[in-house]
Amino acid sequence: MQEIDGVIRFIGLAGRLKETPRSGWLRKVRVKKPESVADHTFGTSMLCMILGDMKGLDTPRMLKMALIHDLCESMTGDLTHYGMSGRQELQKRRMEEDAMTKILSLLPKAIKKRYYGLWKEFQDGASLEARLVRDLDKLDMALQALRYEEEGYDKNKLSEFWDSVETSITNPEVRLFLNSVKEQRR
Repeated sequence: MQEIDGVIRFIGLAGRLKETPRSGWLRKVRVKKPESVADHTFGTSMLCMILGDMKGLDTPRMLKMALIHDLCESMTGDLTHYGMSGRQELQKRRMEEDAMTKILSLLPKAIKKRYYGLWKEFQDGASLEARLVRDLDKLDMALQALRYEEEGYDKNKLSEFWDSVETSITNPEVRLFLNSVKEQRR
């Protein structure tokens, strides 16, 4: 029964991501109703499912990484690294690591260990799948920036997001997708 209660509490914490706005859209672009972290996780997961299958990779592993990559934000909120000093970035990482440890502690030991390993693999870009998920995380941001442009938000305010995506994506195939997204800009 205790195991079931832990899983229910875990799902409750994860569910907070549905109400956690992506702070960059809120602060930098002043989007009235920005996407939530859960919305972003869904978009990233869809991209992982499709591109993982297209490339013949370990898609279930990629999906798990995508689903948990921002899970710590259910406790920390969406902390952006823009403008952070090295010390602040280190503090952010510690906060996220502490939050992830607390959240995963609600799960059975074997699952907790496996999910923490996947989260670290993603954070470190330690495998082909992890690096692809990281790039798809950024591609989802580009797709969202395109949506906001189409809704009439200021392109100048969105340029920082486009620049971030442009410099972050390393996978040549994901870059092809990014180029296609950029061609759709008006």
